[in-house]
Amino acid sequence: MRIGVALPTDHSRLAATANSVESLIDDVRELATAGLTSAWLTQRFDYDAVTVAALAAREVPDIEIGTAVVPIYPRHPIALSMQARTAQAASHGRFTLGVGLSVKSFVEQVYGIAPHPRVRHLREFLKALESLLETGSVDMTGETVVARSAFPSPLPGAQPRVPVLVAAAGELTLRAAAELADGALPILSGPRTLAEYTVPILNRYAAAAGRPAPRIAVIVSGIVTADVAGARARAERSMGPYGAIPAYRAALDREGVAHPADLMAIGDEQLLADQVAAYFAAGATELIYTQTATGSAEDERRTWALLGELATKG
Repeated sequence: MRIGVALPTDHSRLAATANSVESLIDDVRELATAGLTSAWLTQRFDYDAVTVAALAAREVPDIEIGTAVVPIYPRHPIALSMQARTAQAASHGRFTLGVGLSVKSFVEQVYGIAPHPRVRHLREFLKALESLLETGSVDMTGETVVARSAFPSPLPGAQPRVPVLVAAAGELTLRAAAELADGALPILSGPRTLAEYTVPILNRYAAAAGRPAPRIAVIVSGIVTADVAGARARAERSMGPYGAIPAYRAALDREGVAHPADLMAIGDEQLLADQVAAYFAAGATELIYTQTATGSAEDERRTWALLGELATKG
């Protein structure tokens, strides 16, 4: 089984370290030792996720590395392609670029970007990015993206082509992931939603576009802990805001759950193992675990150990 963990798992703990980049690399090393197949860096406002992924890949050779996710705002596809190909060369082919739209109100308030058709921008961004990753060049004039290379700039060592996954929940973003990328990073999609909605949409659009079956790296939450009530309360606080985002609210409604924390496995090893099995049975090709620091540090290590054991056994 392909199972990974998204880092950092605890933002407050990371902020208290003497060197956050070194701490993240240490966590990647620990994930590899535990048997996890991949480590994924989330993008924040302090470090750069692609850069840390490249550094971690150089330091820890026995694990795949990726971003989950880098918002496409306010980056340009030419700049992001250079970063991604550099990470691929540094990792000797173990890097995956996960991208996403981010929340509309957040983009407007933080970056001052005027409203425009978001899915159209995503599709144009992905088209430009695909050309750059394939050939090192692009010549595109779209409605929301203009990208023109001065000259072709392939990067020796950045092979195979960097795979691109798209954070998605609704049909339009899932379609973009299937038609213009290598797959999707479904967010807040429970097993039923995955089997009845997400996977069929991805496979249908990929087949119609003549593309291979997409990677489906589902972002899930779970922790092994005896403090179920405490972990649940913390999960409700940290995950609560996602329930108000329209695309995620729709995904929760499809699954028939009221709160994002209802999708999280909180309990003993068997509960988490059952969750893993349910997602793979529903069509996931890989899992990316979040919220593993919802309990104690010992709980997190137990969670990583179990996920590593499940990944190793396959």
